[in-house]
This record gives sequence, C-alpha cells and structure tokens, in this order.
Amino acid sequence: MLEVKGLYKSFGEVKAVQDVSFEIQDGSILGIIGQNGSGKTTIFRMILDFLTPENGGTVLWDGKDIGKGIYDIVGYLPEERGLYEKLTIEQQIFYFAQLRGMKKADIDAKIDLWLKKFNVKGKRKDLVKTLSKGNQQKVQLIATLIHEPKLVILDEPFSGLDPVNADYLKQGILDLKANGSCVIFSSHNMNNVEEICDQLVMIHNGKRVLYGSVDEVRASFGRTKLYITTDQWSAEQLQQISGVRSVRQLKEHHYLLHLQDEAVGQALFPLLTQGNYIQTFDQQPPTLEEIFKMKAGASHEKE
Repeated sequence: MLEVKGLYKSFGEVKAVQDVSFEIQDGSILGIIGQNGSGKTTIFRMILDFLTPENGGTVLWDGKDIGKGIYDIVGYLPEERGLYEKLTIEQQIFYFAQLRGMKKADIDAKIDLWLKKFNVKGKRKDLVKTLSKGNQQKVQLIATLIHEPKLVILDEPFSGLDPVNADYLKQGILDLKANGSCVIFSSHNMNNVEEICDQLVMIHNGKRVLYGSVDEVRASFGRTKLYITTDQWSAEQLQQISGVRSVRQLKEHHYLLHLQDEAVGQALFPLLTQGNYIQTFDQQPPTLEEIFKMKAGASHEKE
C-alpha cells in the first residue's frame, strides 16, 4: 500500500505542491487529474524520492519510508518519453529490465508475450527508430512494465495513443491491478479516468481539491442533469417548470434539463409523466469532465 501524507514542495516563490495526501491499496488504480502545471509531476517525483518533500511530508510504502531501495519493484513512465533510437526493440527492453533486476533469460522469455500483448507492429530485431511514434510508445511501456512492478506510476501514458492502442494500455493497467499492483496515472482524458480508476485525486494550483471514488466525486455534486424523452412537452414548456435552470434539446423529443437541485427531479417525475409511459427519465450527476471544468474555473476565479 502506498500512503502519501502532507506533501509540500516549493521552487523559489512558486508553491508547487501544498499539503497533498492520499493512499492507494494494493490491487487498485488511482487517477490524478489537473491542468498543466498543477503539480502532478512534482508529486510523482516526490513519491519516487527524486525530490524531497518539505514541512514533514512523507511517502510510505507498506508502512515504511519510501526510498531508492524499492526501485526494483517500481515502474515509472515519465511524461517526457525517451528511447535509444539506434537500439533494437529487444536491446531497449533488455536494458531497462536489467536495471530493474531481471535476469536476461527471464526477459528473453517474456519479450514476445509482451510485444503480442501490446500489439507492437515490429519484430524484436527492428531498430526503435523504424517504428511509428505509437509503437515506440508501446515499447517504452513494455520496458516500464515487463518486470511486473508492485508500484506503477504513469505520467500521461495515453498521450499520443489512438483509441485502439489506448485500449491495449488500459488492459495492461487492469492486468497489473489484477496481479495486486498499486497503479497511479495522470491523464487529461476524463473518460479514461472514469473507465478504469477506483479513486481519483484532482490537483489545482498544487492543492488537492477532489478525492474519492469516481462515483463518490460525481455524486457529491448532485444529480442535477435530467435526460428525458417525451413527445408531450416542448422545450419552451419545460423551461417554465419551477426548479429547471435550463433546457437543451438534444434531438427531436430528447431533452437535457439542468436542475437547480437534485430534489427537483423527484417532483418532476409525476408532473412530466402524468401517469403515462415516458421513454426516458434519467437523472445523472455531472460528468467528470464537467466537474473538472467547474473546479478548475472556480478555483481560478478565487485567485
């Protein structure tokens, strides 16, 4: 289990990280979201002991201070990618895997399986520079994960991947979870976070502004979006109903109502149905992307 407690870090006058705490149980995935420059990468570097936390902040792995002694059980993919283009695929993987304590024979036995797992378009003896950008990225991911680390930190791993290759990465992350690893990744794609994360942390201007499961975070904002399908009401009529903030017609007879309060939905159901059948009445909280924009915007306005 990874425990992050009260992390602070400043660079001159810039307060990069301010009192950030969270924890990750074995066999779970945590997503860190935030705008560029919010402090995500600095947090990763403190977890990895590349930077020293200030003001007594601590990072614990299985209850002990984290340090360079655990590097063999860590897989880290930095945001700034870096491969040796003049090496072959297998030479690249051998190099990084041996740095993590793997024996050459063990690496050799696994390379073909990992190339197939990530659907790399290239052979072991191909030079890295001959691969497409997406396949180079997959080779670097394999080099990060082939030693099956217990703690995995991926900084913007989906950046530059098309939807098909992103799915290969998602499955790789889920396989790590199934094997009991703690996985942390940052992403600007809220769909990826919603789809595979057990928990999320949102960082804004170095501060933790959201923390919890995706469902808990969304539910905390209230189920203020109501999707309905009806041919008995027009957009103009719906807009006049008390408690309805706004109405958007999605297509014919399909509407999205933004409610002033979650409780309004309960009163609207009998009013809209009038005891008759209605095709859709679906009350939802804001999406994670909408919440991201709300929190980032609200925080920015206070500065």
